[in-house]
Parts: sequence; structure tokens; C-alpha cells
Amino acid sequence: MLVAVAVCPCPPLLVPAVAAGAAAELNAARAACTDALGVLAAARPDRLVIVGPAGQSGHSAYPEGTRGSFRGFGVDLEVRLGANKGSDQGERTGAVRPGADDGTLSERALPPSLAVAAWLLERAGWADAPIEGLGVGELLAAERCIERGRDIAARAERVALLVMGDASACRTLKAPGYLDERAAPFDAEVARALGAADVAAFRALDAGLAYELKASGRAPWQVLAGAAEGADLGGALLYEDAPYGVGYLVATWS
Repeated sequence: MLVAVAVCPCPPLLVPAVAAGAAAELNAARAACTDALGVLAAARPDRLVIVGPAGQSGHSAYPEGTRGSFRGFGVDLEVRLGANKGSDQGERTGAVRPGADDGTLSERALPPSLAVAAWLLERAGWADAPIEGLGVGELLAAERCIERGRDIAARAERVALLVMGDASACRTLKAPGYLDERAAPFDAEVARALGAADVAAFRALDAGLAYELKASGRAPWQVLAGAAEGADLGGALLYEDAPYGVGYLVATWS
């Protein structure tokens, strides 16, 4: 059953080594993420599942110990999902080996969103429960996202969820997706729903609009909606801003 949730943005710029001279601009976001992870730890979960955007379609699982890096962003920095090493550790903790929808195995590295999550957890010194990751495609249908969420909630008696994803990338003229007048209202509704732990609102998110606004969090948020069914959690919005024309939100449900 789902007992706690942290929702965080996933730009690699959260990692100071990637942001370099601009690192201080996201200090408030990093602090909010740390506070959100504290809520997860306080819930004493049996398992932590991280969900983040990865590619265009489908979903892939990543066991504890999977490695990622920020070399694609010009920084020679590696991270690892949790403290355990090796595939045998993944089997002992019950985590799923990396694979596509058909269950085939892969040596794939963490996608950027989960690498950012791994960095946040390492920074916070997470050692409170075994970890596994799930990358969900940007185009994964809402029904499949919700189904995956239900599966996650049933995975242990006390499940915590770390949900990675950004809101729209169209808030300003210099934003990655240029200015779209629909972006600010979309982000405001997501922020409201996060603060209210409004499961129905996330189930009803317009996937097409989210895609047009380049909101990478849509699919992970709908996984959250499936996991939170019947959990009766309360929400708190910890951070809301769009420093680079991209909506960054941090929230907790507990």
C-alpha cells in the first residue's frame, strides 16, 4: 500500500556540477527536494519506487544498483540507484531486473530523470528501504500508467514513491518550447492538484495537451494516480517556480 509520496522535478541542472555557475539558482528547489525525501524516510517504507520519464513509449524497470551518469551533460559524474551492487542484490531485494515490456534483459543505464533521483537520494544519504526504478515513456497511455501505479502500490505492505518529472516547458519566450499561453494555467492546475493530493485530477490530465506543452511529468504523475487510489493521503506543495521557462514543482503526499 502507498504510504508516502515525494514529487520532484528532474532537470539535470539540479546537480550543481551540471549547473556549474548557475547552481545557486536552484538552491531552493534542491532544499525542497531534500525536505520531500525526509517525508518519505519518516514514513518508514518497506520499499521505495522511483518513477520518472524515459523515452517516448513503454516502460522499463531498473533494479537497485543500476548505474547512471551525467556525461551526456558534460560532467564526469556517476551515480548508482541505491547502495546495493550487482544483479544478485536486485534479486534478494525483490527488485525487477532492467527490461522492456516483454521482459527482455538489458544492460541499460539509468535515464536522466532516474539519474537525478539517484543523485538526490545519495545526497540525502538514503538508507531507509530498498529501491527500484521505473522509467515510463512520454507517450504511455493514461490507462497503462494507472495500471502500473496500482501494481507498484501492491508490491509491499508499505510503499513510498518518488515521482520525478517537470511541468510545462513553455512558460516564457526563452523556454525550450517557446511561449504557450496554455502553459501557466496547466502548471497552476498541476500545482493545485499536488497540493490537494487530488488523485482524480491526475487521472484526468490531458495527455495530448501535456505533450504539446512538453510536460515530462504527465506519465509519472498518472502512475502516481494509480498508486494512490484508496490511500487517502494528504498533500503539501513545497516549491513552485519556472526559473528557465520550465515548471518545477516539489510536493509531498502523506
